[in-house]
Amino acid sequence: MEFGGAGGMRRSASHNSLSGSDDFDLTHLLNKPRINVERQRSFDDRSLSDVSYSGGGGHTRGAGGFDGMYSPGGGLRSLVGTPASSALHSFEPHPIVGEAWEALRRSLVFFRGQPLGTIAAYDHASEEVLNYDQVFVRDFVPSAMAFLMNGEPDIVKNFLLKTVLLQGWEKKVDRFKLGEGAMPASFKVLHDDKKGVDTLHADFGESAIGRVAPVDSGFWWIILLRAYTKSTGDLTLAEKPECQKAMRLILSLCLSEGFDTFPTLLCADGCCMIDRRMGVYGYPIEIQSLFFMALRCALLMLKHDNEGKDFVERIATRLHALSYHMRSYFWLDFQQLNDIYRYKTEEYSHTAVNKFNVIPDSIPDWLFDFMPCEGGFFVGNVSPARMDFRWFALGNMIAIVSSLATPEQSTAIMDLIEERWEELIGEMPLKICYPAIENHEWRIVTGCDPKNTRWSYHNGGSWPVLLWLLTAASIKTGRPQIARRAIDLAERRLLKDGWPEYYDGKLGKYVGKQARKFQTWSIAGYLVAKMLLEDPSHLGMIALEEDKAMKPVLRRSASWTN
Repeated sequence: MEFGGAGGMRRSASHNSLSGSDDFDLTHLLNKPRINVERQRSFDDRSLSDVSYSGGGGHTRGAGGFDGMYSPGGGLRSLVGTPASSALHSFEPHPIVGEAWEALRRSLVFFRGQPLGTIAAYDHASEEVLNYDQVFVRDFVPSAMAFLMNGEPDIVKNFLLKTVLLQGWEKKVDRFKLGEGAMPASFKVLHDDKKGVDTLHADFGESAIGRVAPVDSGFWWIILLRAYTKSTGDLTLAEKPECQKAMRLILSLCLSEGFDTFPTLLCADGCCMIDRRMGVYGYPIEIQSLFFMALRCALLMLKHDNEGKDFVERIATRLHALSYHMRSYFWLDFQQLNDIYRYKTEEYSHTAVNKFNVIPDSIPDWLFDFMPCEGGFFVGNVSPARMDFRWFALGNMIAIVSSLATPEQSTAIMDLIEERWEELIGEMPLKICYPAIENHEWRIVTGCDPKNTRWSYHNGGSWPVLLWLLTAASIKTGRPQIARRAIDLAERRLLKDGWPEYYDGKLGKYVGKQARKFQTWSIAGYLVAKMLLEDPSHLGMIALEEDKAMKPVLRRSASWTN
């Protein structure tokens, strides 16, 4: 499958706290009867220094290792198909919420009588099904979050276990065998009505456009496993030998030693949500953020036994290096932009300031006007003599949710969104990347891709699915009014337009020229955003708090000499 306004708000309003009179009252919600606000120091709260080089021998954490892992957001099931939280809070559900749940349930896929996932799109009006009738790992994540928040974890458990079995299949593209830990991009349930048998067919990239294996699938699987554990309090699933092995296999692919001089992951173009040629080869921010978050989630769930303790140590070491690298070299704000603008080139030795030999003339003209005095973001890519200055939404939102971004950087990213609301949100949240590439650059970078024309699809299109990550980041940074405003925009169009996959145009005003209708993750992304805003305790199954052991680096503008 292919993945796939108003002006800026006043910044003074953006710094209101969650308990402010005009904003979402988190404390009030957390005092609802069903929510237990008492918690001990959980494994989630432990510092890397607590686990980096401990846990020798055959020690297994057992139940105590997941103290506080239960997130009380998913204990009840609604009788009318809308979020259980709606019945417990004083919110009047928006009229389209019920429609959204009905559409989400129509997308369910069953395997031998049990719900196993959701298909990518339920668009009967489309003449070509292509692979939109398959269950995609990355697409299912917002659906899974919606079901967890609604007290329906069985489908998520079934999905996690079945994808582990698929991971064990032999994976070949032509005559080349993929790594054992690779997770499928998607799978399809084949029903044989005559024999009464259901079978699965998995795609590991051998059928994808460009034949690229999905690097992100394994990361999303680990993140979803942790979300399931947090939501249900069920420790047994993550501790199953097959789930422990699945995590180790995924990590083996990512933590293997090679010729890399950076802690980031080197990737091919089209290996993530942007699954077509868009110049994201190298070290794309989306993969680095997901990698960071998956490492942190795995660190919480891996047993400290003979097989797991080595991975725990390697993860801790990698996290320290990765957080330093990303916060130092991928971060861009006004001061850093000015520093790059003044860079000298062709520097040699360890004292070099311009370590990647970025040529100042490569800074695009649009960036000077786009960058506000207050605000910043993680750039799209950094590699030798190359810096992709484009904004990519998913990577920056995951950076906030996973605490890859420091609290100051998280605040700056949300500042940027408010300052550049028209560019990044427009009339339909959220731009997958900004700005669009066009003309000669489009021909060179995309290979004249007719689907990724300017301000369409991955090339500056607006994707409603990203609403759930924007909402999670908004709540985590204490600025739910940003999410509320974006949700209000989406509610004006989504149902009326048939839940499109994406929107086109500089402001996201037009339904995408090839967008599928009833796109499942557009539906699920909206539902998750609504439930997060109504009950912020759900954020516990998604977000990770900052690890104090990964100390933020000093601003280079303050520590470096010109």
